[in-house]
Amino acid sequence: MFEQGAEAHRREDQPRLSVVPGADTATAEALLHRTALGEDEAFAALYDLMSGRVYGLCLRIIRDPAQAEEVAQEVLVEVWRTATRFDEHRGSAAAWVTTIAHRRAVDRVRSAQAAGDRERRAAAESAEPEYDSVAETAAGRLEHRQVRRCLKTLTELQRQAVTLAYYGGHTYRQVATLLETAVPTVKSRIRDGLVKLRDCLEVAR
Repeated sequence: MFEQGAEAHRREDQPRLSVVPGADTATAEALLHRTALGEDEAFAALYDLMSGRVYGLCLRIIRDPAQAEEVAQEVLVEVWRTATRFDEHRGSAAAWVTTIAHRRAVDRVRSAQAAGDRERRAAAESAEPEYDSVAETAAGRLEHRQVRRCLKTLTELQRQAVTLAYYGGHTYRQVATLLETAVPTVKSRIRDGLVKLRDCLEVAR
């Protein structure tokens, strides 16, 4: 869970993820620029830095933990895929990421409200479903389905590691403990899985 990832960083006795040289002191801007250059480990550090804030913002807007987690994951995938668009002259990296999160969360709320309105109108009028609106809702969830589909292209070992790290909010050390595997092996699986996942998402665009 995102809450677990954020809480782990707040405890002083919890080992911190530091896979990028100087990651403890690296700014979000520096990590975002490295992510734009294709450094997957820089994105892992950026994920740990921003995931708690992104999830918290989504939860405040959506007010449903499961949907907030889903949207937060979509936000972080979007950050990963569009890192090259960040312009530090127009604002901080944190502001850029939270703007994406706010937009995604509001879109999810509006989509849910629109779906509810459609259902109420259909029940009251016994009318045919509004196919254009249904298609719009389906399109809004397309990217999430693409992520899930692309996860299936990973090996079982890669999928386990990536899922625990990016859906479970665990650090590399925690993933290694859960999988009873050495930390370097876990890092390698996650790095290779991320590269394969990114390639699959780019083909699906």
